[in-house]
Amino acid sequence: MPDEPPVYKPGVNWGDALGITDRPTGGSYGTPVAEGAGFKYDEATLHELVKEWRALANEYADDLDQARAIAVAQPPGREYASGGNAEITQKSGAALEDALRHRIAYCKNMASKYLTALGKYATAEEHAKSVVNQLPEGIA
Repeated sequence: MPDEPPVYKPGVNWGDALGITDRPTGGSYGTPVAEGAGFKYDEATLHELVKEWRALANEYADDLDQARAIAVAQPPGREYASGGNAEITQKSGAALEDALRHRIAYCKNMASKYLTALGKYATAEEHAKSVVNQLPEGIA
């Protein structure tokens, strides 16, 4: 009997069940923080993250422009089947537009969070510089 495809079983580790040995790792940015959840980012990484989240938002916006064509699709003919097909296609396009709008908002929100972090980073850097500049000569 040929190999049967795997059957879904709750609780099975599919990576092990399917013989997948390469485990995906987390993001490639930042340094893991030993004292808890999260990452530490340097200024250059924060700038790069803002750039990438904005670029992803722009890609979704381009997709949104193209999804509009699906949402306004017209039936190819005047018979019942064409009209029903177009109606389903339009609903699919509307759902796609909605999903893309949510993704754009999410990406812009993430970029905004990294911009906020950059502001905090710059403030911390300025504070550290002022503290160092106030130290008596020979200590800094």
